[in-house]
Formats: sequence, structure tokens, C-alpha cells
Amino acid sequence: MRTRFFTSVVFLILMIGLFSNSMMAQNTEAVMDQIIENVYKPGEPGATVLVAKNGKVVYRKAFGMANLELSVPMKPEMVFEIGSITKQFTAVSILMLMEQGKLSLNDDITKFIPDYPTQGHNITIHHLLTHTSGIKSYTGMQEWQPLWRKDMSPAEMIDVFKNQPMDFAPGEKFLYNNSAYFLLGYIIEKASGLTYEQFLEDNIFKPLQMNNSYYGSQKKIIPNRAAGYQHQDGFTNAEYLSLTQPYSAGSIMSNVDDMLKWQNAIRGNKLVKASTIQLAFKGYSTNDNKPFHYGYGWGLNEINGSPTLEHGGGIFGYTTNGIWLPREDVYVIMLTNRDDLAPEGISTRLAAVAIGKPFPVIADGIELKPETAADLTGWYAFEDGSFRNIIYEDGVLYSQRKGSSRFRLIPLSESRFAFENSLSMLEFAKNENGIHSVVFKNRINEIRGGKTDKIPEEKKEITLSPEQMQPFTGEYEIQPGFSLVVTLENGHLMTQATGQAKFEIYPESEVKFFLKVVDAQIEFQRNKDGVVDSLILFQNGAEIRAIKK
Repeated sequence: MRTRFFTSVVFLILMIGLFSNSMMAQNTEAVMDQIIENVYKPGEPGATVLVAKNGKVVYRKAFGMANLELSVPMKPEMVFEIGSITKQFTAVSILMLMEQGKLSLNDDITKFIPDYPTQGHNITIHHLLTHTSGIKSYTGMQEWQPLWRKDMSPAEMIDVFKNQPMDFAPGEKFLYNNSAYFLLGYIIEKASGLTYEQFLEDNIFKPLQMNNSYYGSQKKIIPNRAAGYQHQDGFTNAEYLSLTQPYSAGSIMSNVDDMLKWQNAIRGNKLVKASTIQLAFKGYSTNDNKPFHYGYGWGLNEINGSPTLEHGGGIFGYTTNGIWLPREDVYVIMLTNRDDLAPEGISTRLAAVAIGKPFPVIADGIELKPETAADLTGWYAFEDGSFRNIIYEDGVLYSQRKGSSRFRLIPLSESRFAFENSLSMLEFAKNENGIHSVVFKNRINEIRGGKTDKIPEEKKEITLSPEQMQPFTGEYEIQPGFSLVVTLENGHLMTQATGQAKFEIYPESEVKFFLKVVDAQIEFQRNKDGVVDSLILFQNGAEIRAIKK
């Protein structure tokens, strides 16, 4: 149910660039094939991919296997659980009811759920849509895991989280929240007089002829259902989750063809007016006017200067991602039946190729004068508290974040540099006094910094025995389908986020570890019996709790 649009907070090392601009002269289909085939191998769980331009299909293929036990190859028609892309359908359903006069975005949620304990706060539908409600997200609660297999009514699920302490006052922060979108589904039922499932069927699926889309179920016979898989020491069938629990936050099933019908309905204003859907496509701000890049069910981003509207999903055994570039009118949808590989990196590369803006590689770089490169070297301090060292060595410029690995920089101009195999960029500037400044960019996200004479202190690593570290091993779930797996390998503690590379973590105390590839720390937590049952990931000012499975 998590949106993979926001998993960048966890170990942000997205390997993107493999194709130079010169390769665009090649057949685009072949380039896309190679991008996907490098990741989704024959004989393994796979993916379906569709790319559309101006609403028409320009690429539609399937890769890998739909069912390992029955040796069924993947087909483009296969149906998947789409996870948090469900939130787009929930948001548009709310906007449809708004146009019908059955609710207002400024309505307090108690108008529809009178007994909801708002703890003295005014929590509006707008707060729910924008993940700014402050309500505790049930998918991060330890109490939720034992309930996974149980069919529950919306009211029963709301009882699971409604009495939890608020994380913050409404509007104070943006924090991705499955409870919020669950409540929106219940509000849809109260305002429409229909179940959430029936509302979708009557108002979206049937009118758009989305004949391969469903409110998900593990019990029903779903034609062309692709089996879901998880991976740890080999592939296993996905953990069972009653789809009554993701509900309006993540329970829809669909295929790429129906998702294009959905996209075309959105771009053609078939469900709500143009002025109404724009409410979903704009960014909002917190109470203190800090902007965040999320609307109603869509995240805002960019690809090499082209604005995007996108969302991803992850649920047991499935990961998904959809990207729309309104300016070029290109849509990329990718559905997979494995939750160990994040598809957003691949779908972003496909979108970049489709709009003729592939990410740069070494072959695209210019020749940089040694004196220009040398002038940029040194430490830079950034507004988020991080430090980055620019190094010039053997004719190559590198960037190394404090405590992390070194990454090669590709000079696109004398001041603009791309990270090799990454979405990230550095843009340098120099004022009239000769003082350097820099902007670190990862797509839409920017962090500003400046050259500094203060060299940061490195974290000090201590020594722990394998016996001391063994209790920390295991899988820690951040949200369904997205985990950190901790392993002990030859006396070294390693961690691997779903769909990302494996990295060593280094002890700075008996329970707290740090990474060197990014500025992030992990602190393991014990319960009252002394058993390790969770961890907290500290990164970019966020504290993310993960429960041990």
C-alpha cells in the first residue's frame, strides 16, 4: 500500500543511466526492451509494461513469469494488485462526490464519522487527501500485523487505529498515511450510500469499460491473475493479506490496458471537470507554508525538466508505478508480481526515453578543464545538515557525501554535473566574491549548499561480535511489500531495502548503526522481554519505524 513515489527517503541510490543520448538513434522499442530485460529475467516473476503517447499505445509487452508453480509466462493482459495507485481512484471518487454536492473538501471528518476521536483537532477531508492529517498510519503499527489474514469491515479496521495518539496536529506536516485514505473510503460510503466497492464499479469501472479491474479479493476467481511473489533466499508465494484491510488505500486490481483507460479518462476529464481534477494535480503546503510535492492521489515530480504526475504502489507480492508527463502527453504504467524490485527507476527511464530525454552517461559528458575541476573541489555544507566532498582525481570529478561511497560526476557543462548511474545532479555557481554555492537535485527535490572550511567529523565505528549482532537479523517491514532485510555475513551486518542494493551498516553503539553510502542511521529496538522487535531508520530528518516480521 505504500507509494513507491516516496520511498526515496530510504537508501536513495537509484541506478538509472545506462543509455546515452546517441543511442536514441537506435530503435526506441529495442532500447526499452533492454532497459527492462536487464532487470526482469526469464524464469523469474516479471512485469507488464505499457507506454502511451497522446492516449495511444506505443509500447506494450510482458516479461518473466506470471506463475512459477504452473510455469505460466507473463502476458500483457495479466491482472495485478496495484497497491497504492488505488489512492488515485479514491481521490477522484471524493472529487466526484464534491461535484455532486455531497461533501466539501473542508468538511470535518466527523460530519461523516461522528464518533471518530479527533482529539480536539479539526481534521478535514483535505487533510486526509494530502497526507497531512496527523492520524497514525495503521500500516506502521505493530498491532496490525497479527490481523493480516482476517476479513474486517471498514468500521472494524478504523477501530484498530482511531484511538492511537496523533503524530502531529493537522496540517503541520506531510507524512504518507494509509489510515487517511482508508478513512476516505469510509467517507465515500457514507456520502454516497454505496459500499466503496460498488461505488467504484458503478461510477468508474463500468462507465470506462475497465472490465479487468476489481476491488481486490484473495477468494474470488480473477481471470488472468498474476501470482504474487516475495524474495528472500529464493522466491516464495506472497504473504496472505485480506484485501479488506488495504481497502481504499490499496485494494484495487487491474492490468495495463485498463490503467490506460483510467489515464485517458483523467486526461480527457471524463469523470470530473478539468478545473476539479487540477485540485489533484497541484502541490500543497503545510501550516507554516512549507510546500510538499503531493496533490490528491498524485505525486508531483519531473524528468529532466519535464513535469510529471505519478504514483506507485507496493503490497504483498506486487510493486507498481505509473507516470504521466502532461506536457508531452506520455503515460508509462508498469505492474509487477514481485515485491523485491522497485519499478519506479525503470519506469522513469522508460518515460525519459519516450520523451527523448534519456539520462546522461559518461559518453555524454564534455571535456572539463583541469583548472575548472580543481576550482570546484572541497567540502560543501548543505541546508539539511549533510556534507559533500568534491574530489578531482586522475582527470575525473567525484562527489562523496560524508561517510558514504564516492560517485563519479559527468560534466554536462562547466557548472552542471550528473551523477553516474543516478537521477541526481549537482549545479554549481560562483558569485562576484568568488564564493561557491551548489544545488543538489534529485528530480524535483533540491537541497542548497555552499563551500565550507569546516570539515565534518566522521562517525566512529566500534567493534561488536557476531553474537552481539545476530539478534538484529531478520526482516523489518516498513509497509506491506516494503521491508529492510538485515543479515549477518562473515561478521558484517548488512541491510537491503526492497528493490535496492545491499549495504553494510556499521555499529556506533550496541544498538545503533550507520550507513556509509548515505547519511542514514538505524537503531534497533527491544521489547520489554529484551527481544529485538523493531528498528527506527533515521534519514533526511525523518524517523521511520519498521516492525520485525
